[in-house]
Amino acid sequence: MHSAEPSSSIPSATPAPASPPQRSSRRRRVLLVLLISFASLIVLAAIGILVWANVGVMQAESGPLAKVRTNPAVSIHETPDSFILSPADGASGTGLVFIPGAKVSADAYLYKLSGVVVKSGLTVVVTKPILNLAFFDQRPLTTFTNAAPDVDTWFVGGHSLGGVRACQYAAEPDVSGLILLGSYCANDLAEVDTRALSLSGSADLLSTPDKIMDAAHLLPTATTFFPIEGANHARFGDYGVQAGDGVASLDSSIVRDVITAEVDSFIRTG
Repeated sequence: MHSAEPSSSIPSATPAPASPPQRSSRRRRVLLVLLISFASLIVLAAIGILVWANVGVMQAESGPLAKVRTNPAVSIHETPDSFILSPADGASGTGLVFIPGAKVSADAYLYKLSGVVVKSGLTVVVTKPILNLAFFDQRPLTTFTNAAPDVDTWFVGGHSLGGVRACQYAAEPDVSGLILLGSYCANDLAEVDTRALSLSGSADLLSTPDKIMDAAHLLPTATTFFPIEGANHARFGDYGVQAGDGVASLDSSIVRDVITAEVDSFIRTG
């Protein structure tokens, strides 16, 4: 008998290791995919912010806006950056750069601020914040003061989030004072040599009286606090009802009179 010869096994093929050029090409493809994905996320986030910032902007009420537009004692000039309110006669050479609250149209403040324009001869520049949000607007103060070259003395102010931004401008040496309507500071002005006026509303459930007083230590030593009984957050402008706010019991025209009297007194005592 012939002995069976052992069967020879065929070795399995093993893939050749990738050459350096192949590995480099694979890495580039992976990196490209990651970069495209990251760029797409950034674009989507930017679109989301743009949509959110421009949807649901609270517009000026037509009645108060018509009153100020037809007032012969007040001149209104609109630029791409702001609305400029000035007295038709007797400008005082003093101005106020005023910053609107978050997602509130700039012209919603024209009627409330027009009283002090007539009474004090004040020039008021109401800014148009980038994306309707003051914290996105990092333009220098001169963007707005340059719009009124005849003004020699400048105050800054704002409502709600606009007031928070105004507090940052208030630290600048050429600013004579700060005016807050339903707002408070996030930066420390306690050691800054300036003055401030803080008007609040007893029915304000957004910038509540407690929140304003909790942040009072950040304001200059020379700060006047004036609570308006019966005013809510939205009463500092004319844009209707604001979500989360309290209910105002004080008429809008009376709030305007209080703002006029207190701002006039604050500016004159400077």
